[in-house]
Amino acid sequence: MPSDRSYLRDDYERENTSSLTWLLCALVAGFAVQFLLGSPWLGGRGEVEEFLTLGYDTVSRGWLWTLLTYPFLHSTSFLFHLVGNALALYFLGRELLPLLGALRFYGILGVASLAGGLMWLAVHHTAGAGETLCGATPAVFALLTVFACLYPRQPLQFLLFFVFPVTVTPRQVALGLGAVVLAGFAAEVFASPLPFGVTLASSAHLGGIVTGLVYFRFIHHGRWALGSPDRPEAELPRWLAPKKRESLAAAPIPELAPAPRVDLRAEADRILDKINSHGLASLTAEEKRLLAEARDLLSGR
Repeated sequence: MPSDRSYLRDDYERENTSSLTWLLCALVAGFAVQFLLGSPWLGGRGEVEEFLTLGYDTVSRGWLWTLLTYPFLHSTSFLFHLVGNALALYFLGRELLPLLGALRFYGILGVASLAGGLMWLAVHHTAGAGETLCGATPAVFALLTVFACLYPRQPLQFLLFFVFPVTVTPRQVALGLGAVVLAGFAAEVFASPLPFGVTLASSAHLGGIVTGLVYFRFIHHGRWALGSPDRPEAELPRWLAPKKRESLAAAPIPELAPAPRVDLRAEADRILDKINSHGLASLTAEEKRLLAEARDLLSGR
């Protein structure tokens, strides 16, 4: 019967789709629209990329919305551009979103995208219509920087090439990627080609890293109106926290009610009267104990 199944009852509370899921769906939807409308087999002419990707010519036309829309488009010739960013947003987002709150989390994403776009424009302002920027990588670098600042020495284990076990820390990952970004940024500034013909928007990635550092240094522990967290210390993520052996808790020792205090002086007088009347042999073991306690108390032991 329907009443026997919780998910068929009217009062059953269904889980709402998380905002992180909506974000990932937006990335996939943006890529799908970009790919379909830009495909030559469907007669596309790349209108989506023209209106939503970031470039010096688009900003010069007054299309300032491209500073915030370019993260939703990715390279159609390199699928890992989308897959890598989506996976990074998922794993980082599911840990940082509950910790930071939705306002701060998406504030970091927006500011990182804006900072990355502006820094890329500052380096490529002479490129004209020849170059454009797309992808959510600056936002990913911002989240990775915040995560590395919160958990710098927490060991991470993964299989390199799905075979070799490797253990690293978030600090090591952030420093390694930061070194690559700085090298690429220098190549961009001096217009030097990278090895193997690799093209990286390192200036935009550097904007994301700077955003993450500024947030952690000046905002995370401050009481700002933008969804300030009340937690003074960050808890380790469940999927990163080391496993602890369960220890059997000691059973609580029940507290015994204190025995009623006996008036030793009165008891001693009664026992002495009994000795005078019936002799020492008439005392019980309890009366002998009370008499000894009274003697010790009066003698000041």
